This record gives sequence, C-alpha cells and structure tokens, in this order.
Amino acid sequence: EDEKAKKAAAEEAKATAEGELARTTQELAAAQKDLETTRATCLQVAADHEASMASRAEELKVIAEAKKILEESTSGASEQSYAFLQLSSGAAARSADVVRMVKHLAKQHHSAALAQLASRIEAVARFGASSGQDPFEKVKGLIQDMIVKLEKE
Repeated sequence: EDEKAKKAAAEEAKATAEGELARTTQELAAAQKDLETTRATCLQVAADHEASMASRAEELKVIAEAKKILEESTSGASEQSYAFLQLSSGAAARSADVVRMVKHLAKQHHSAALAQLASRIEAVARFGASSGQDPFEKVKGLIQDMIVKLEKE
C-alpha cells in the first residue's frame, strides 16, 4: 500500500506539473505574440519618426532658403526709409515673389507650417508697408520665429 500511495502521489505531482507546463506554454505563446506586436509597432513608430525628422529638416532648409532670398532681395533695405509709393513698386514685387515662392514650397512639401508662413508674410507685406514699418524686418522675424519653433519640435 505504501507503494500505491507513492505512485498516486507521483501521478498527482505529474498531473500538476503537466497542467502548469500547459499553462506556462500558453502564457509563453501569448507573451511572444505580444512581443511581435510591440516590435512591429516600435519599428513603425521609428520609421514615422525618421520621416518626420526628414520632413522637419526639409522645412528648415526651405525656410533658410526663403530667408536667404529675403536678405538678398532686401540688401540695404533696413538702413533706408521708404515712402509708401516707393514700397508699392519694387518692394511689393519682391514681397509677392517671396510669398509666391513660400506658397509653392508649402504645396510641394505639403507643409501647413509653410502655408501659414506664406499667409503671414503676405499680410505683413500688405499692411506693414502702409503703416510705414519696414515689412522685410517683420518677415525676417516671422521666418526666424518659425525656425525656432521647428527646432524646438
């Protein structure tokens, strides 16, 4: 009878161990599935981040280009003061060129930030000249603000 009791205890221990093994195997399979899901999500997030960073770099490049064009087109403009009639000819044409270029770049790069910058430049060019302010200084400030904002992001 002692052997029967030992055999029954061993069989009970074996059944318990087999049950725990089955449960552990199921938990392992679920954990591996979760790991694969997490790994795939992580890779997607990393790819999205890389695309976002490339887009930001391109926006910064475009803004730097716009700033350079503004500086070239307004060389010496900040030291001079203009009457409204003087601004309405050459400076207005340059402002229109800058706005057109920034709008084109916004469309080309599908950038809402650049589209917003174009609208702000257009408003400054329109209303800043009539108030006697140098519109190009304000435009340079807008571009500089956008660069700072994009660098923070």
